[in-house]
Amino acid sequence: MTTLPPINSAMLIPGNAPGASALDTSAATTYTDINGLAALKKDPNSPQAISAVAEQVEALFLQMMLKSMREASSSQETDSNEMGMYQDMFDKQVALSISRHADLGLGRLLKRQLAGKTAPAAVKASSSGTANLGGAANLGSAMPTPAEFVNRMMPPIRRAASALGLNPAGLLAQAALETGWGQRMPRNPDGSPSFNMFGIKAGDGWTGARAVADSMEVTNGVATTKRTAFRAYGSIEDSVDDFASMLKNSPRYREAIAAGADAQAYIARIGKSGYATDPEYGNKLNQILNSDTLQAAVNPRIAKL
Repeated sequence: MTTLPPINSAMLIPGNAPGASALDTSAATTYTDINGLAALKKDPNSPQAISAVAEQVEALFLQMMLKSMREASSSQETDSNEMGMYQDMFDKQVALSISRHADLGLGRLLKRQLAGKTAPAAVKASSSGTANLGGAANLGSAMPTPAEFVNRMMPPIRRAASALGLNPAGLLAQAALETGWGQRMPRNPDGSPSFNMFGIKAGDGWTGARAVADSMEVTNGVATTKRTAFRAYGSIEDSVDDFASMLKNSPRYREAIAAGADAQAYIARIGKSGYATDPEYGNKLNQILNSDTLQAAVNPRIAKL
């Protein structure tokens, strides 16, 4: 699922009426009425402003969809300029009305993202007993850089690697591959990140929360996309702990753990263990392990590896 980039609510509220006073989102009932939203500039972080911005952005998205559908079915030879103008006005008004009275999901996602930008960082206790900072809790929605991903993942990965006797670089490369450096992971039904950092599926024996997403599976050399249930966690720490427990307790990964401090050997063995159906899984991990991206992100912390 693609994460929407951060949006500044103040930038999206049209107009700037100096005389506007009270917040009144209900005033913007037509797409031409910008005065109803202009007052929101005074407090762009308010719940009213966030809700109005989300509605407007969703309306713009719907408008583009309606326009594309109309253009695909219309004839340029028979449609006059006047008719095109009225149809465009109609599409804009319909899009705004739908966004105000129907729940398409996009508005809720925007509201959550905008509210998250203004909320103060909080400390949340995970079930593993470790503190989870608000910044780490937003991994997956903040679209971090590789360096930020390493900073957020390294503490729990180092603890897990130490307990298993492994080099943390191998585990780090695996998490980077499975999540696209934290930018891509299964989402919960409400759109929040599942914190599944290693792509672990939720089999019949899993009793915890689940997040359903598309996954690419390779069977007999043929790649197909399937809807798959993945394990969902309350924090990054929980995900790393569960992954470490699975490595330790499954005979399938015994050879991978025996690699010890040799990250290259761990990756080669995990690739052959059947952890993923992709026959190129080990090669992809190796590419990440030896990539300039990982080295640049890890170098500031290389003494701790």
